Amino acid sequence: MDDPIPELDKIKHQLMTIERSKKQKILVVDDEPDNLDLLYRTFRRDFHVFKAYSGMNALEVLAAEGEVAVIISDQRMPEMKGTEFLSKTVPQFPDTVRIILTGFTDIEDLVEAINAGQVYKYITKPWDPGELKAVVQRAAESYDLLKQRTEELRRVNAQMALLSLLVQVAQETPSLNVTLKLIATVFGESFAADDCILQFIEDNTLVPTQATYSNRSTVENWLAQDPLFEQAIATHKMQVSVNVPNDQKLAGVAHYANSGVQAHLINPITLQDKLLAVLSLQWQQPCTLREDELKLLHLSTQLVAIILTSTQYHK
Repeated sequence: MDDPIPELDKIKHQLMTIERSKKQKILVVDDEPDNLDLLYRTFRRDFHVFKAYSGMNALEVLAAEGEVAVIISDQRMPEMKGTEFLSKTVPQFPDTVRIILTGFTDIEDLVEAINAGQVYKYITKPWDPGELKAVVQRAAESYDLLKQRTEELRRVNAQMALLSLLVQVAQETPSLNVTLKLIATVFGESFAADDCILQFIEDNTLVPTQATYSNRSTVENWLAQDPLFEQAIATHKMQVSVNVPNDQKLAGVAHYANSGVQAHLINPITLQDKLLAVLSLQWQQPCTLREDELKLLHLSTQLVAIILTSTQYHK
């Protein structure tokens, strides 16, 4: 049998087609309607812009819409200064980049906010549109870089946890049920899946022995009726659908629509060309796994195969 690693290039290309292309979200805050509309018009083509007419209103927008990449706030507003408003956003949204617009020389407030890490830059009124756009673009790039590094750290920690647990399972050889549950849980958590199924196979047919993980209430197992499962069994190779609603080969498959699964990965667990089990990872949104994660997944399932056979769990 050919090594399935070369197949990862094809899967990687498939995964990259659903990389996020949505506009970044920014929030503009100003109590003067004309300025607020001008800010909206300045950025609406490049960003998804939310508007707020006061600090309190801005906090309500953030509570409803969640984290934004950049906040642009006027300093002098009734009830709450811009720096005070921005300081309130730091605990919940530490990665958001904050910019102050000011027409006054409130140096003490601005210096304090900048030193506290609450403000990335201040722009004086009246602002130059070109300068402001350049500042906001750099701020958005800084936000992207920070989120990328945070995500990379999360991935590394998750990968280390996955490998550490698999090695621990191999060394301690707990009961079959405990082993399967640990493996299903660590794969589900490591790859941020909503559901994970680890199920044994005999003679290319699923058998009842299985374990599941879910960040919801229950997991419905419909692998036996799944075209991806059938293809994985036939080829002994990983199968992925990164965006199920747009996947023609899965059109009309009722269980995807009923379960809400938006992305599905099936990885056969084999040793010396013998099919031992299958690992199913399911997401409720399009998948964004990277090439290094796919390689880790493949290598980790090879370790699982060794664990299952060396401990004589699989018969």
